[in-house]
Amino acid sequence: MGFLPAMTIAEALKRIHKGAWVLPAIQREFVWNTNQIRSLFDSLMRGYPVGSFLLWGLEKEQVEKFTFYDFLTDYHEKNQPYAPTANVAHGESVIAVLDGQQRLTAINIGLYGSYAERLKYKQANNPENYPRKWLYLNLLGSGGDDELGLKYDLRFLTSAKAAEPTTDGKRPWFKVAEVLKFPDGGPAIMDAVGARGLDVAEFHYAYKQLYELYQAIHTQQVINAFQEDSQDPDRVLDIFVRVNSGGTKLSNSDLLLSMATNQWKELDAREEVRSLETEFTAGPGQFRFSKDLILKAGLMLTEAPDFQFKISNFTQTNMSRLEHGWAEIRSSLLRAANLLASFGLSANNLTADSVVIPVAYYLHRHGLGDKYLTASTFATDRALVRRWVFKSLIKRGVWGSGLDTLLRSIQAVIRSSATPEFPVDALESAMASRGKGLSFTDEEIDGVLELQYGKPQTFPVLAMLYPGLDLTQQFHEDHVFARSRLTPQALRKSGISREQHEDYTSRANGLPNLQLLAGLPNIAKGDAWPWEWLDGPHFTSDAARENHLAQNDLDLLPHDLAGFVDFYDARKKRMAERLSKLLGLRAEVPET
Repeated sequence: MGFLPAMTIAEALKRIHKGAWVLPAIQREFVWNTNQIRSLFDSLMRGYPVGSFLLWGLEKEQVEKFTFYDFLTDYHEKNQPYAPTANVAHGESVIAVLDGQQRLTAINIGLYGSYAERLKYKQANNPENYPRKWLYLNLLGSGGDDELGLKYDLRFLTSAKAAEPTTDGKRPWFKVAEVLKFPDGGPAIMDAVGARGLDVAEFHYAYKQLYELYQAIHTQQVINAFQEDSQDPDRVLDIFVRVNSGGTKLSNSDLLLSMATNQWKELDAREEVRSLETEFTAGPGQFRFSKDLILKAGLMLTEAPDFQFKISNFTQTNMSRLEHGWAEIRSSLLRAANLLASFGLSANNLTADSVVIPVAYYLHRHGLGDKYLTASTFATDRALVRRWVFKSLIKRGVWGSGLDTLLRSIQAVIRSSATPEFPVDALESAMASRGKGLSFTDEEIDGVLELQYGKPQTFPVLAMLYPGLDLTQQFHEDHVFARSRLTPQALRKSGISREQHEDYTSRANGLPNLQLLAGLPNIAKGDAWPWEWLDGPHFTSDAARENHLAQNDLDLLPHDLAGFVDFYDARKKRMAERLSKLLGLRAEVPET
């Protein structure tokens, strides 16, 4: 292990593009934005140090044991945000970059590639909203009072924008990548500046700007690297963790996913997890389940004895089981996500992502396929899962600290259950023994009744209270009395005295003024008075209307705004009575 001779940016990039320097799988993804890249090039042109780099020299016998990635050159936020897998020639040794990947990738993009990110406020699914941009230097400008504190005017621009002349016909933008083609720092710069039709003062200034860029790339030896030559992966991993203990620290899941990537034989673990994350996002609930959750679920579904993110849990045996069972694990996780979505849950109202793990384990353990999601045979069992999921989401603290211990208890109950049904009673008993019980005190039920519109917990409460709506279809969280009817201005127009305004406005977004409605009926409802809407053509019969009123405690509705407060308080009491049966025992429901 020792320091390598210092080298220039151009020399380092040549090694990258020859495939001599690669990225090990334990590296995180590229996370820098364009401002960070601009700042780095500004530092290079000023002659500032950019930090040292840590390399790992792998002998050809070791190379075949690991997976490597090339440096990202053309970044595209939607189509190409990740570095591609490297094709290391058989029998070749390589240098893996352990520390400095973000800086080297940023330099590589600035000098060899491009950066395409979504335009602000534009739709994500339109390819035209990701214009490809290159790094340019303004030969006639300066950073000035730029909020980044740049000395040089460096910007990512489209080629069309960079080609636009100034008002006096000059074209000051120089594509930074062109400096790599300069054979020298004299005549080549003269030719590049001279072709721009500048006057003497402008020529001198532009020459100086371009010369400083040339110096930063071709002359200054700013790449100072330390190379570790040990072939012991555990030693190198320890060095890597210590070096990366500052800045944007790698999570354990990042490291262990990289270890899985190295140990899987046929599949690429990193690509598989990425793909599954994307599939969750594109699915019915658009869930944003992380790689941490996916890996923890994988350990649980493969019956690993421990789910913690420790190197000892990512053994070759565990990783081999995970790879061979991946297809079924993936299916079980997607099926569990679809089941949650059928309950009406989504990324917007799922308060604890971890709840998908035991649901997936139950489906996986019992070999339950896609029919489970819709077949009437499983309707009763789905209702048990639904109620348990909702209660665990409404109860605070269930999926917080002590998650691994809780998952082990849940795993043991499901694995040892003698019946094929979802073992609700046994699960709640085991969870209670871990301090994660699902019974509710009077005070907790009172707290639930104070939930407001838009809060994630509000949906599962409404869904438990009033389960008549088909939540596999589009639905909305609706105000029984429209908010627009409860503003101070609207209240004045309706003849409600100023002294009563607070009683009305404070209840506008409260749980007792909320209901779940199918999307189209809710759009049709708009801000209509509830009694007007109920008398409209939205029900097939009077019996259907009366059933809706009874199921949703809307038989308490008044026939004018003056009765809103009494309606709200009476429905709140009804809700308390329902919740006391659904969530826990309550000896007496207090008068409101």
